[in-house]
Amino acid sequence: MKRILEGIQVTVIVSVFVVLVGCVSWQVITRYALGVPSTVTDEIARFLFIWLALIGGAYTYGQGRHLAIDVIPMMMTGRARLIIEACITLLVASFALFVMIWGGYQLVSRTLDAGQISPSLQIPMGLVYLAIPFAGVVILAYAVVALIELARGRLPMQLINDAPPVE
Repeated sequence: MKRILEGIQVTVIVSVFVVLVGCVSWQVITRYALGVPSTVTDEIARFLFIWLALIGGAYTYGQGRHLAIDVIPMMMTGRARLIIEACITLLVASFALFVMIWGGYQLVSRTLDAGQISPSLQIPMGLVYLAIPFAGVVILAYAVVALIELARGRLPMQLINDAPPVE
């Protein structure tokens, strides 16, 4: 499951990045070569950057390469290490569930109900904000996989290279 999720994320991240680079390049060309900046590509680039940042953040979390203060877990071994890692993972899962998924869903719903649309593209802003609950679902899925590994007495694969052995 994790490999499928990662494969989808990498495909989406690379695709969004390619389109983002194209939009920004076209924006530069229209602004400096043609003298008439494209407002549409500016807005597309802004919205794609939001999606790229959130999906990239979720992917980074799944790879265990996110910014973390891991002084306490790195000092522990054995069962204590597993417990502290599980507590940290539960905090991340709670944030993903309540803030990103539930709160993001509320934001998307209210924005769609209000009929807020983007100035240039004329698309519902709820579609832009949908990146928040989407990334939350991905982060929650990674957290569940990590919790399953921890419950089995193993550190999640992304932690093994840095971790002292669990005894």
